[in-house]
Amino acid sequence: MTTNASVEFSNQDSETRITVKRTSKHRLILRRFCRNKQAVIGVVIVLLMVFYAIFAKYMTEWAYDEPDFLNLKQPPSAEHWLGTDIVGGDLFVLSARGLGRSLMIGFIASIGITVIAAFVGAAIAYVEGWSETIGTWILDMLLVVPTFFLLAIMVSKSTGTSGWIWLTFALMLFGWIGYARVLRSIAQSLRDREYVAAARYMGVKPLTILWRHMIPNLGSILIIHTVLGVVYAVEAETGLSFIGFGITPPDTSLGVLIKSGSATLMTAPWMFLTPALLLLALCYSMTKIGDGLRDALDPSSESGGKA
Repeated sequence: MTTNASVEFSNQDSETRITVKRTSKHRLILRRFCRNKQAVIGVVIVLLMVFYAIFAKYMTEWAYDEPDFLNLKQPPSAEHWLGTDIVGGDLFVLSARGLGRSLMIGFIASIGITVIAAFVGAAIAYVEGWSETIGTWILDMLLVVPTFFLLAIMVSKSTGTSGWIWLTFALMLFGWIGYARVLRSIAQSLRDREYVAAARYMGVKPLTILWRHMIPNLGSILIIHTVLGVVYAVEAETGLSFIGFGITPPDTSLGVLIKSGSATLMTAPWMFLTPALLLLALCYSMTKIGDGLRDALDPSSESGGKA
């Protein structure tokens, strides 16, 4: 139930007044989410990281592409708050730039993957007979494709600051396959519902049924996957950039910074620890937000009774 009832008793004329205060579904979900302290901490961490990625360049006189040749590989100091790298780049603004780039790749790729997977999975589940069999077979065949190597090939020749666009497009192109397979299995239970059958009987177009009836009923699953998909996209970008197939200089990302910092881990640990801690904090916070959304959207979860 999504209603909270408060009862008021009056002795005059033996009347009983009942005041019912309704609580909207969205407010109830928000209340459940806020009960999860770790999820709230995750939101705070993400907001702080977004603030850092946007406004860090205004907090210092250095730019990410403006090295200080007089301070090469220097530890944190009053002039360079997080130290410098081997060419004199200020790690405070470099980390902010890399974090912002990784966040853009993560969020855009995750949203694109979710949209493609939802449409393909629901469409295959909606059709029946040979069409569904062929669609499922194609998904199974695509699952065995070595997507990591295809991603590396697609983004290996990208140069300049446009490399992140190619990487995001490549992640969207290959990242939806496994999730579409899962959504197809879930959406199969929706195609036999009464409202879908009624829409078919009324002659509603299949595309309209997908967008108006089937995909919205997958909303909670799609929201959770979108949040957790950010972690997948950021980790994929970090892995590709670490082996030299992702973001390339003069642009930067967390993967690029971790790669350059790993070579000087023993002599200049701040070059590695700063982007590594940012990556760890980002993955941790997004995972906790996903767990909080899962509990808030599931009425049978432990947080449901506490809301």
